[in-house]
Formats: sequence, structure tokens, C-alpha cells
Amino acid sequence: MDLHTLSVAALQKQLRSGSVSAVEALDALESRISIVDPKVGGYLSHSTHQARKEATAADLSKPLGGIPIAIKDVINVTGEGCSAASKILKGYTATYDATVIRKLREAGAIPFGRLNMDEFAMGSSTENSAYQLTRNPWDFSRIPGGSSGGSAAVVAADEAYASLGSDTGGSIRQPAALCGCVGLKPTYGRVSRFGLIAFASSLDQIGPFTKTVEDSALLLNALAGKDPMDSTSVDLPSDNYTRLLGQDLKGIRIGMPKEYFIEGIDPQVDKAVRDAIRHYEALGAEIVEVSLPHTEYAVAVYYIVATAEASANLARFDGVRYGHRADNVQNLLDHYTRTRSEGFGEEVKRRIILGTYVLSSGYYDAYYLRAQKVRTLIRQDFTRAFEKVDALICPTSPEVAFRIGDRSDDPLKMYLADIFTIAANLAGNCGISIPCGFANVESKRLPIGLQLLGKPFEEAKLLQIAHAYEQSTPWHRERPDLSSSGL
Repeated sequence: MDLHTLSVAALQKQLRSGSVSAVEALDALESRISIVDPKVGGYLSHSTHQARKEATAADLSKPLGGIPIAIKDVINVTGEGCSAASKILKGYTATYDATVIRKLREAGAIPFGRLNMDEFAMGSSTENSAYQLTRNPWDFSRIPGGSSGGSAAVVAADEAYASLGSDTGGSIRQPAALCGCVGLKPTYGRVSRFGLIAFASSLDQIGPFTKTVEDSALLLNALAGKDPMDSTSVDLPSDNYTRLLGQDLKGIRIGMPKEYFIEGIDPQVDKAVRDAIRHYEALGAEIVEVSLPHTEYAVAVYYIVATAEASANLARFDGVRYGHRADNVQNLLDHYTRTRSEGFGEEVKRRIILGTYVLSSGYYDAYYLRAQKVRTLIRQDFTRAFEKVDALICPTSPEVAFRIGDRSDDPLKMYLADIFTIAANLAGNCGISIPCGFANVESKRLPIGLQLLGKPFEEAKLLQIAHAYEQSTPWHRERPDLSSSGL
């Protein structure tokens, strides 16, 4: 039995039966990482000593007892670096656990490793990391998606049983789709953001990458809940997110938003998603066409709201107390200018400049205030649609993973990679991406993701709908053949 290939639920059974120890599960992971990660590049680091210590003392009676969970490098873990893949935070060591890390520990899990990402979560390809390149396990010449590309790649390559990422405009769902794993974005406010390095505070949400929908439900059971340290977390009772798994879809209505089936989608992606819709009908769900008329404004609104919030959030990184600090500065202004110029990458600088511009005197009303008004219209579109249906169905990404470097010189084309995921963040809804097939591109099989969007705080029903499709199709069992992925 290859332990590293197991899902969280399967490993849980092995640990509780006593046939495998937590240390053996960790050893299997470390062995896999040593063989595979030099090609994939998903991990920035992993602390063997601390993880082994926790595995030795693991309480296997707890819900996630003894299970290592890999962590995106934007979530604080006590005693570990948290650089957000940026030079400006090089050398910073976290002095506290994010709430999601505390909750994982309380559930018995072992936080393990720091995962590569786009710097400060700004990007759709993980090419913006200041430290290394992460490659798609299905084809090493292609990107894994972003910004949580490392989180998706290590799960797809069986270098992690599960991982945590963050989703501001699709940064969990899009890389999950491109790497062929499951990525869940909970409703805004369902999971605490305390200890997450903020990109855009009204959009960011932490969520899991897993091999199965059941595993996503198991992790959400541990992560969800009100947190007094996060004023945006919602005081609603947490559900048992596995309770509806396995139930049939009779009476379930799924909306097909016409604005998400447009020209420009890769034909193979379009076919796979439409096949999935027909499959849902065969499972007993009713498919209803719906309209989200303000969808066309979502990208523009997102890149005003998100950059404005980024400009404010990243103002704190100035080299005074921690992180990168420019040498031989002449005065305070020179210190700020050179430290931030040297510490931030090009994409982060671009977004800070955009955000500062839309918040500046004379432009605030014309851009930021107007964008917030349109954001309200986008949210109202979803509210009206969810009066008719239980969930929405559409592609996660309009295309499969593109080649490394193909979009580096075209920011606008890169931004459009998230065209189907952004609106859910603006509205605050929950969403999930699950595998629904493959495209054949240049002799390679590349994963295609199916996106399901749910009503706010109805993750249990969303997981039920996703699980029904997953368990009646073979896609989630497919794994990349890393020996043939090429370099």
C-alpha cells in the first residue's frame, strides 16, 4: 500500500485501526516529497523535526488525529517562516498560530510544510513567487494555477494528503481545476481569517485542497466557526458537513447561468462541463437556465476593489520592524521607497499602484465607490438566482493549464483566467471545483474543473451535490504519471 496516495478519510481509517502509525504516514509523505518535489516545486520548506514530534504524540481519537496538512505560505504557524512568497517578508518568523492552524491542531492534525504561491496571493499562475517556480504535475511545462498553485500541485502529486489555501478571486478553485483536485472556497465569514496575511480583506477566504469531496467536508468540520479574533467571521452554528454526503439529488435544482457559457471557452472544457450537466440530469437533478446579468462587470469591479484593499493592507510592510530592509538609506523617505521597491515584485507593485490610484482624491467616487455599487448588483444577481435553484454550475476556468511564461507579458489576459471565479468572491458565496474530465493537448491529458456555487452558508448542500457527481464518475481517481510529465 502506497500511503502517500491515500485520501484523508482513507488514512484516518488506517490510523484508527492501528495498521499504520502517524509517524509512518509522515515518513511516506517525506519520502514522496524527496522524490517528486524537485520536479514539482510545491514546497518552500517543510519542518521534519516539529512534524515528527507532533506525529509521535498524535491523538488518533480526534477527528483529524495524526494527519499532516500542508499550509500555503500566507497563513501563520508559530515558529515557521511566513513570507507570502515575497522578498519583503524574507526572514520573518510567525509568533502565533492563525485560527485555522489552532483549529487543525485541536482536531489532531499536524500542520506540515510551507507551500509556494503567487506573491501576496496576487496572480493566477504561481509565476509571481519571489522564490521558485511551481509546475503542474500533469505537465511540467505548464502552470499549476494560482495563487495557491503550490497547495494544488502537492495534493495532485500525492505530496500532501490535503492542504490549505486562500481564495480572493478564485485562488483555490482555479488551481484545483488545473491540477485535477478538489478545491473548496467556504462562504465569506464561515472560516476565520485571523492569521492570514491579508490581500483584500472583504474578499479573502481560507479553504482546503483535497483528493475527494468527503475530505473537504472533513476539513471544513474542523475549520468552520465564529472566531472572536476575526470580526468578519459570522456567528452561525457550524454544520456537520458530511451529513448529506451520499444522499440522492431528487428535488435538487441546479442553475446554469447563461453568462458563464460564452464564446472563448476552450471547446474541450465546454464539452466536459456540458457532459457533466447531462450527468447531473441523469442523477435526478433538475437543470434550470438562470441569468446573472452583471457578470460582465465582475472582472473590472474585482480589480478595483481588490487592488484598493491591497494598497491599504500592504502599507504596513515597510521594513521597520521585520522583513527586508534596504541598506545605506539616506532618510526615512529613502528607506520606505527603496525597501518597498526592492521587496515587492512587479505584479504586487502594479496592484498597489492601481489601488492607490482608485482611492486617491478625485478618483474615489469615479472608481472605488462606483465599483462597490456594482458589486452590490452582482450580489443581488446571485440572491435572485438562488431563489430558484440550490446551486449553480459552470466551468471553473475557461481553459486548461497554459504554458509557463505564455502570459507573463500580458497582465490583462492573465487576469481573465479568473473570469468564472471572481464573482463568487464579490458576492461572498461558497464554491467548489471538482474534476470533470480531461483535455488532450499536445499528447498530454490536462485536467478540467467543474465549478459549483452554493447559497451563503449552505456548504453542506453544496458538498452533497459535488459528492454525488464525484462518486458516480471516475475523474477524482485519476493521478498524473509524473515519470512522463516531462521537464
